[in-house]
Amino acid sequence: MKKVLPLLISLMIAPSAFAENLIQVYEQTRQTNPELKSSLANKQKAYAAITGERASLLPQLGLSASYGLNHGYRESEDQNSKSGNLGLTLTQSLFNFSYWKNLDISKQQASILDIAYQAQEQSLILNTSTYYFNVLKALDALSYTQAQKKSIYRQLEQVNQQHKVGLVAITDVQNAQANYDLTIAQEVTSVNNLNNALESLREVSGRFYNNLATIDTKEFITEKPININQLLQQSEHSNLDLLTSRLSRDVAKEQIRLAQSGHLPTLTLNASTALSKSEPYGEKVNPGPSYGHSNSIDGKNTVGISFEMPIFSSGATMSKVEQAQYNYVSFSEQLETTNRKVINSVRSSYNNVSAAISSIKAYEQSVISAQSSLDATESGYEVGTRTIVDVLNATTQLYNAKKQLSDAKYDYLISLLTLKNAIGTLNSDDLIQLNNMLGKESSTLATND
Repeated sequence: MKKVLPLLISLMIAPSAFAENLIQVYEQTRQTNPELKSSLANKQKAYAAITGERASLLPQLGLSASYGLNHGYRESEDQNSKSGNLGLTLTQSLFNFSYWKNLDISKQQASILDIAYQAQEQSLILNTSTYYFNVLKALDALSYTQAQKKSIYRQLEQVNQQHKVGLVAITDVQNAQANYDLTIAQEVTSVNNLNNALESLREVSGRFYNNLATIDTKEFITEKPININQLLQQSEHSNLDLLTSRLSRDVAKEQIRLAQSGHLPTLTLNASTALSKSEPYGEKVNPGPSYGHSNSIDGKNTVGISFEMPIFSSGATMSKVEQAQYNYVSFSEQLETTNRKVINSVRSSYNNVSAAISSIKAYEQSVISAQSSLDATESGYEVGTRTIVDVLNATTQLYNAKKQLSDAKYDYLISLLTLKNAIGTLNSDDLIQLNNMLGKESSTLATND
């Protein structure tokens, strides 16, 4: 992720021909996305917990102090005293297997949340790109619908003029009007789709964009991914969901050993030093030796080793061990489930990329054919061999082919990112590659022309 920062700085400093491109939108999203910030906080909390677990293995030093007044009554009336105590205690664990296991588990759990943060970064890249391209797809769809509406409107005006001079029947006018009304309804739908796509981008990025860089058809290229078997092998080592599942299974295995440590002894070093002072006072306190009252200061140092060995815990330890073993089985099965999902995701994403590449080639040819068909139909209409219905159908076919070609291009880009996300290699460098395919800006403010 850090690789993108120098590029972003250069993009912001250098003059640009467009307002917002994919890299800029992603960087703004990364700085403000609450889910990514939450994931980062969870990761930092997990690493902070390691220090807490390590503390149990280090010396523990404690200071204690007390002060009190003792008032005698009845036979001891007016025989009072003041007393104070000051102590310093040191404990050091010499052997406690559970402390070491808890430390190991906390490190593994921190690694899991670290991977979860990386997965959230990949998810943010994929979501930002998907929503960005969905906006561009909706913009293209709207522009083609509006171009189709203008073309049909011109045909409608032409038919109206011809009808006024008696060259065509009223049915031709009605057919043209019906097609025009239909494109108006399609335009309303296209505007709504664009607004919804912009709202999705706002949700992930936190702001609206009035202008976005669109695809430069001259820079757009397709590249077929490598062999599917190689991709599957790569995903086994780099897919973040798989890594998380493996680490979770390992943690479950360590928790079995942690539970079994309930049968093991513990050994602790204890050392302390203490001072106590007693000072009697009162009317009956005689400074003479017959009463035995005098100020005293006592002190003592203690060093020792304590040994504890659990003998019988009424089955509590065995119960914890058994629960941990079942938990390990559960995580092992979850790992198998994740593995199957990853294989399915890689294969389906690979198929989608391959299909999108084939679709782009097919739709490029269909646009050429549809344009030729429209030109021939319009020529036939002018000489009276084709009807206005034929012209309208050919017009609709042309703009449908253009919209399908546009959709196929964006589907390819999204499928390519989805495939890399499934493999686990998606990063900011992929955004740079896609960003190079973008060109001039286009307004995202939807209007009904």
